[in-house]
Amino acid sequence: MNFAQFYRKALDLHRDGRFAEAEAGYRELLSQNPRHADTLHLLGILLHQTEHHVEAANTIAKAVALDPHNSDYLNNHGLALRAAGQHEAALASYLKAVRITPHDADIHTNLGNVYQELGRHEEAAGCFRRVLHGSPKDLDARNALCHALQSLADQDHAAGQFQQAEAAYEELLQLAGGQPHLYYNLGNAQRELGKTAEAVASYEKALKLAPDDADIHNNLGNVLRELGRLDEAIACYEKALQLNPQLYHAKVHLVHQKQHICDWHRLDADIDEIRQWVRHVPEAQISPFAFLSMPDTTAEEQKLGAENWVNNRYAQLTEQGRQQPFTHARASRNKLRIGYLSADFRLHPLAFLISELIELHDREHFEIFAYTYGRNDGTPERKRLEQAFEHFVDVTQLSIADTARQIHEDSIDILVDLTGFTQSTRSGLLALRPAPIQVNWLGFPGSMGNALFDYILSDPFITPMDQAQQYSEQLALLPCYQPNDRKRPVGIAPTRAAAGLPEQGFVFCCFNQTFKITPPMFDIWMRLLQLVPGSVLWLLECNRWAKDNLLSEAQTRGIKPDRLVFAPRVPIAEHLARHALADLFLDTLPYNAHTTASDALWMGVPVITCPGATFTSRVAGSLLQAAGLPELVTSSLAGYENLALRLATEPSLLQSMKEKLHTTKDSMPLFNMPEFARNLEQAYRHIWQRWQDGQPPASFSMG
Repeated sequence: MNFAQFYRKALDLHRDGRFAEAEAGYRELLSQNPRHADTLHLLGILLHQTEHHVEAANTIAKAVALDPHNSDYLNNHGLALRAAGQHEAALASYLKAVRITPHDADIHTNLGNVYQELGRHEEAAGCFRRVLHGSPKDLDARNALCHALQSLADQDHAAGQFQQAEAAYEELLQLAGGQPHLYYNLGNAQRELGKTAEAVASYEKALKLAPDDADIHNNLGNVLRELGRLDEAIACYEKALQLNPQLYHAKVHLVHQKQHICDWHRLDADIDEIRQWVRHVPEAQISPFAFLSMPDTTAEEQKLGAENWVNNRYAQLTEQGRQQPFTHARASRNKLRIGYLSADFRLHPLAFLISELIELHDREHFEIFAYTYGRNDGTPERKRLEQAFEHFVDVTQLSIADTARQIHEDSIDILVDLTGFTQSTRSGLLALRPAPIQVNWLGFPGSMGNALFDYILSDPFITPMDQAQQYSEQLALLPCYQPNDRKRPVGIAPTRAAAGLPEQGFVFCCFNQTFKITPPMFDIWMRLLQLVPGSVLWLLECNRWAKDNLLSEAQTRGIKPDRLVFAPRVPIAEHLARHALADLFLDTLPYNAHTTASDALWMGVPVITCPGATFTSRVAGSLLQAAGLPELVTSSLAGYENLALRLATEPSLLQSMKEKLHTTKDSMPLFNMPEFARNLEQAYRHIWQRWQDGQPPASFSMG
């Protein structure tokens, strides 16, 4: 048998799946002619098929060396390299192949797959589009395109990318018919685009086809939550956990929504389980904001939870930042460039904190930029902020990487994230380090991980210097943590009857969101109602389920339903005006009133608080210190209850507090915005000077 006959026999054995015999044949052929490229190529393919990927890649490499312009060799070399985990080498091989045969759909598909695995989703999408240009009904390529576009959108959070993903899934559904994963991914894209009703419909179609898919139930719960259908959302999370008890994020969503509706059944046990996950299951997806809202979590646990989140969510961006770092010149400049990043430059509590501050920034020494990625709601608050900033840059349509490049091209010296780990966050872009100094402030009341931030802006009351180890960031301590807008609109105070309050009687109030109300605090409030005849508790009506549950809990504690009054949500001017009817604001623990506390103090309503050991539990105490009312900061819940009772039963004492608020409002640190702006700018100068001097970030206090 001559060489050609022996070659055909080995090839037939290979085609028949008789791999051991075929391999022996190929090796015998190569012993006769070690430079026979086709035999080397086929042996490499066989080794790849039998999962000897490294040897396969090395063998096909010999064929490529003999015939470097053979695109089949290069394509299969890429397959073997990719299977061996050598993705960059595989990419290089595919790129050589596609230059030789630029219209080969198989090579473009393989190139797209390796781009996808390398996280280069935009280039992957380009490959799959080229395949579809020649074969528009290729379902595998269309499915791969959808996956690439969805991955790109998830990575970059640009609206345009989610729009492309939505369109791609809709096209694939028309061609491929109903498949649950397609409806699921379509729903994910629609949710990100704010198309909540459409997302619900897509998830429901997915569930008809795959009723036992826990992830679909969870994501349907997410969008129902955003629609305010909290009872249905909770049912979805419960079903998801019934199907998959280890779906960590579903448990976190469930607990947080139960807090929102004041359903306290099994809450302690559920939170204990989540705390264990944070400590021992670092890969669990535990929302940092939901976690810091949970009673009994410690500052150390909250820091660990944030670091786990950053490691899980932003590892690729962090690595990209290391591999392709931005460079930052240390040259002196006449004006420091400060960039504020947020989704909430609109009618939002943030606007009532920072608007006047932005207007007061020293324009001789600072140049102020806004980077907005939230919707433009067209409100006066939005228009005022647009005018307050020197540069108001809308990055809504930009990817995370492009936003980072924009910030870097603008030569921002200090980038301040005002949104943090809340809804619509783009905090991940800070992993790319587009600015030399990055600061966490206002949006997220806790640590966010040192991969993202150098400093957290706070004050000595909220984060005492001896607790610095509880934060990933260095502490930058201002005299007062929270700015306030003295120009916020105030309407005309309603009558008690119009507000649903009785004509007589002491009015305790708490306008915090209902997720902050805990059983121990509610127990105190109910005892106060028992001890102060004719008094009422005035609460914010966040949702109907919380109202019903709180009324039921009150009755269980012997309090009639008419002693609880619920204030509907109204425009900010009306909300501030109705504070005139309240006598005393009762704070919550462990998540304090933040903006709601400064609202009350601005309107002359004393606030009493009991600080805890976490950031969220110390903000109200900080505000009272800055308002000149440290006597309203108690050291225990028993002291809190006693002080509330004393103020409710000693009118002269309460009146003295109100008069102090009224007479000192314009001068107290809490509302002295010119002084606040100068202190903040001094902090910026300090951290900039350290960086210019080549020193690492370090905690400091300005008093």
